[in-house]
Amino acid sequence: MKLIRKPEKEENNSSSMQSYLFKLIPYWPMFLLLIIAGIIGAWFYLQYTTPLYETAGRVLIRDEKKGAEDSKAFAALDIISPKRTIDNEIEVFQSVDLMENVVSDLSLYAPVYQEKKFRDVIAYDSSPIVVSTNDLRTLKFGKKIYFSLQDSGVTINNSRYRLNKLVSTPYGNLIFRRNPRQTTVASAGDSFYFSLLSPKKVAGDLLSNLKVSSANKLSTIIDLDYKDPNPVRGEDVLNDLIKSYNLSIAEEKQGLAANTERFINERLTTVENNLLAIEHKQQSYQSNRGAIDISTQGKLYLENVSNNDQKVSQINMQLSVLKQIESYIKSSNLASGIVPSTIGLDDPGLTQMVKNIYELQLEVESLKKTTGENNPMVVSYMDKIEKIRPQILENLENERQSLLAGKSNLTTTNQGYSTQLQTMPETEKNLVDINRELNIESGIYTFLLQKKEETALSFISNEDGCKTIEKPQSTETPVSPKNKIIYLASSILMCLIGFGLVSARESLRNKIMYQKDIEDLTQLPVISEISAGTSKDPIVIGNRQRTLIAEQFRRLRTTLNYLGVGVGGDKKKVLVTSGISGEGKSFVALNLAISLSLTGKRVVILDFDLNKPSLHNKLNVSKGIGITDYLEGKVNPESIIQSTAVNENLFFASAGNLSDSPLELITNNKPQELLTYLDGMFDFIIIDAAPVGPVSDAYILSPLCDATLYIVRHAYTPKVFVERLDKNNTLNKLTNAAIVFNDVSSRSVGSYGYGYSYGYVYDSKGDKKSDKKRLN
Repeated sequence: MKLIRKPEKEENNSSSMQSYLFKLIPYWPMFLLLIIAGIIGAWFYLQYTTPLYETAGRVLIRDEKKGAEDSKAFAALDIISPKRTIDNEIEVFQSVDLMENVVSDLSLYAPVYQEKKFRDVIAYDSSPIVVSTNDLRTLKFGKKIYFSLQDSGVTINNSRYRLNKLVSTPYGNLIFRRNPRQTTVASAGDSFYFSLLSPKKVAGDLLSNLKVSSANKLSTIIDLDYKDPNPVRGEDVLNDLIKSYNLSIAEEKQGLAANTERFINERLTTVENNLLAIEHKQQSYQSNRGAIDISTQGKLYLENVSNNDQKVSQINMQLSVLKQIESYIKSSNLASGIVPSTIGLDDPGLTQMVKNIYELQLEVESLKKTTGENNPMVVSYMDKIEKIRPQILENLENERQSLLAGKSNLTTTNQGYSTQLQTMPETEKNLVDINRELNIESGIYTFLLQKKEETALSFISNEDGCKTIEKPQSTETPVSPKNKIIYLASSILMCLIGFGLVSARESLRNKIMYQKDIEDLTQLPVISEISAGTSKDPIVIGNRQRTLIAEQFRRLRTTLNYLGVGVGGDKKKVLVTSGISGEGKSFVALNLAISLSLTGKRVVILDFDLNKPSLHNKLNVSKGIGITDYLEGKVNPESIIQSTAVNENLFFASAGNLSDSPLELITNNKPQELLTYLDGMFDFIIIDAAPVGPVSDAYILSPLCDATLYIVRHAYTPKVFVERLDKNNTLNKLTNAAIVFNDVSSRSVGSYGYGYSYGYVYDSKGDKKSDKKRLN
């Protein structure tokens, strides 16, 4: 029967994964230790990491695009009731200025800490005192200041300071007050200290933990999410943030209202003076000329002309407002000037653009205080200002041209009335002119009084910038770090490290560890695996032995049929060799021969290892005369064959008295004559040949045999010898070769622990010095 070769390797992900997992199983103690180490490390990490609690709240913003319209009382004064959009207000909530107000209100620039075993914790609601100041410029930042509290005051470095008083300390002007938020009483062993920090730095740290977002695209609700090491402080921060936001909106509204009121008062004074002058002129004219009444035609003329003149006056006032706005827009520093009032203008777009450019300039000035002029945010805001500025100027010019056109039409109409006036008596004509002026000024005065009352209403308006619909509430347990995730992540990390260590160790091995290693390096088939045994006896098979290793030799005996040995009785010669000494070829050859003899077949085993023979020691027989003597022609083949005590069907031919040149003896025709002679006497001939690595005896003997068993020892045979098999087999062919994987045992962490092996040590005479050796 022809040798069945291993099929070409195909990629199989499932098989590769199973093989990899099989490699990992022996390392389970290492993985267990790594996971335990990871859990311990995670525990220490959690002890040293500050937990964060999440505080969430919701507010409702009046958005002109999504929410309700402004009240009718302020419809004509758009600048008094500022328009707000949800996107802009989100940015306002995240502004540094607003958060600095929170830091100042809650005295967060002087946090108090309590010392603990692993980490210091913020004592926001457990500290006995609160530290504040009336002047931040006096503080010396960045130092731990330990203190103790007595009834009479606070002691720092043996200096005592009174409570509720502004005191001068080496660290600045400070005020010490009892903590109204204290919920737990400190014990005698508790140690507290406070640090003085820059408000800007604290505000930046708070903003890094703040998330402001819109509930959805259609609503005007803003979600506020903030993370803080102390849940009570988290709630106070959000509450004060909402409070500061409402105060900023109120201050903005009050400022705009005051600016508008000042402008209206100035105009009222001017119009009032003009009105008094015209009334005095009318009284003087009537008393001097005796003009008491005018004709019906004159009244009609007076009414029409007065209406037109009043419109012209309103246009003049609007042109004056446009001029003020233009002067403000063209100024180099918008933030330093007062926002001009847009009273009387009917263009809400222009009003909004003026407000937007003013707010952008305020943002630029605020950023310049904390960053340089070349900061990307500053440059971005300046670019927006320069884009809006020409749009406003163009809008102003269009508005001016429209007003001038309207004024021209009214002037033309009045000129027509003037022509008709020339036909009226001079006295009546003059009186009509005076009444016309009086009506114009009266209308303007009435209009300004109305706007003044509307402006006054904005001062008493108590409407907040936002409405709290969900009061800020903190979680009862920390949201970061998540204990389960940390423990899981650390365990996974340790497993990955374990995988890396195993992969590195396996990749650095230069010994054969698995059958798959053999399959990857050579095309020769692996027909059997022999497990490592614990017995010191080199003979591991017998009639009554039912051990694993005995069954494996019985299986090897059966497998010989697939190599064609024993089929038909004409193929009976099996050569056993290996790559190097110590791989157990003699052990395999002997026990295979015994296994065959147990079937009732006559078997002879020849010790053709003429360099380091060992079979006579395993069989406990004398070396005597043997194969070397026969090859030298000193004895006949019958004289070298001897029976054994192992089995009546097992016969043995020792190596005999070793020669100094065994290779030359093998190259003559004597080996073939010996095998021919034995072929007629025995059913199986097992030949134990020297390893192919150091000598080439096996390559000479293999063509004389029907099959060759190449022994590879687990964790002993170098990979390079198996890798060279195919190449060497091309040059010096081993007949019908197959591989036996010997001494396969389970592994343990730290050492291989591979049972006993069969690496034999020989003396110069060829006698076995040690037939057993353990390898690590």
